[in-house]
Amino acid sequence: MGASVSVPERSVHQFTVKDSSGKDVNLSIYQGKVLLLVNVASKCSFTESNYTQLTELYRKYKDQGFEILAFPCNQFLYQEPGTSQEAHEFACARFQAEYPVFQKVRVNGQNAAPLYKFLKASKPTFLGSRIKWNFTKFLVSKDGIVIDRYGTMATPLSIEKDIKKALEEA
Repeated sequence: MGASVSVPERSVHQFTVKDSSGKDVNLSIYQGKVLLLVNVASKCSFTESNYTQLTELYRKYKDQGFEILAFPCNQFLYQEPGTSQEAHEFACARFQAEYPVFQKVRVNGQNAAPLYKFLKASKPTFLGSRIKWNFTKFLVSKDGIVIDRYGTMATPLSIEKDIKKALEEA
């Protein structure tokens, strides 16, 4: 169940996802940027701190080649109950998110988004590859390789040094 899945892709840039209005977005547009991919939820006890800190990090590093990709997910106690568009509007209105908020995804199980299957296979935890809760973060290098994975308890600001290091690498 939590076992790692083999995936043919070698880079985040090989995936196409849907934005909050359902349009295809080829992640190759992010080549050369450091990415932080996060499964977000609007009704979680971690929402306020995570969204606030994500916005702070984005504003601080966006001009240095940093991008946050937010993926709403309703798999954990149904804490993202609305539509993808509502999740996008929530992040933008309440937390001034200027980074993209994509279509709702599943991050675990048979119907998990292919991107999330790749992320989990790239950085499984000692308990397997399953994502445990909202606001799991994946830091991705400029060439689309997963550098590290951070659980819910790792706040965005607590991983700032890792983001800075990734931005400094060629």
